[in-house]
Amino acid sequence: MANSDKNRVGKRQRGIFGVLLRWLLMLGVLAVAGLVAIGVMLWSANAPGPLRERVVILVERGATSDEIATVLEEEKVVSSRYLMLGMLLWQRLRGDRRPLKAGEYAFEPGVSVAEVLEQLRQGKGVTYRLTIPEGFSVAQVLERVRKHPALSGELTLKPEEGSLLPDTYVFNHGETRDGLLRRMMAAMQRLLEREWPKRQPGLPLKSPREAVILASIVEKETAVPEERPRVAAVYINRLRKGMPLQADPTVIYGITKGLPLGRPLTRADLKKDTPWNTYTRKGLPPTPIANPGRDSILAVLHPAQTDELYFVADGSGGHVFASSLKEHRRNVANWRKWKKEQAKRATESASAPQPAAGQ
Repeated sequence: MANSDKNRVGKRQRGIFGVLLRWLLMLGVLAVAGLVAIGVMLWSANAPGPLRERVVILVERGATSDEIATVLEEEKVVSSRYLMLGMLLWQRLRGDRRPLKAGEYAFEPGVSVAEVLEQLRQGKGVTYRLTIPEGFSVAQVLERVRKHPALSGELTLKPEEGSLLPDTYVFNHGETRDGLLRRMMAAMQRLLEREWPKRQPGLPLKSPREAVILASIVEKETAVPEERPRVAAVYINRLRKGMPLQADPTVIYGITKGLPLGRPLTRADLKKDTPWNTYTRKGLPPTPIANPGRDSILAVLHPAQTDELYFVADGSGGHVFASSLKEHRRNVANWRKWKKEQAKRATESASAPQPAAGQ
């Protein structure tokens, strides 16, 4: 080969080598720049953010990552939505594909982008509490659930009376009303499945539902926790003897179907026959008259060991119990005497001269 040809080949090889070297150097520079950029991003994402005061933000269902990042940037939770989206992409490339959850979130001052993303992924939003008091009827529960502004959706479920467990339920913004009711029903079912097999032997109750029916009566008869096993025992003893339960709350339920009566019961009310009137009908009513709490259910499943058949109010919020009708009549007379004395005192207080203004 001629020298000129060898020179051309050598120059060509050196040219290709130079191009490769330049590309390698460029890729190296880009790699270093990329690593630096990632490092800066990670540092920025973990550094305290610009937020100066606590802020609550609602993340709507179906919102995209870009929409969420934009809102957070506008509210000064993060300094840049691009930083948040870049951090989100980096985390997903590393295998963290947990979605950002909808909800109402409270962000504290100085929260970092990394902390924001973790909070959104875990769904650690603002929590709300809804308390269902023991003895509330289904109608009263539905009204309370319907009015809570943090719940979403229409109420379409129609739970049976006694199927909801009274308790304080914690939920996030946007939980559906039907979903919360399902939680209440599931809680009652779990309680019965756990406690019914442990019940006292020989009870005149055929099923967990009958236990709930009687527990709802106990719930409405007394608000004194230590009395519940004794009240339950009175009704258990009456069932065993075939006596009518004669529970005033059952009469009220037959009239109002779970709403407050708004007035005292009358003799005419007691004589008005409804499926729930335990003065006119023996045995348990056809359904519960309220949603009983845990303590009333346990009182029915484990009643006190007594022979008591009667009780009447004692004027202090509790009751006086009796095993015989004679003793009960004496207790009722004492109760009526106490009521008359209270009425007399109220009248005397109302008619007493009032001091003049300024004295």
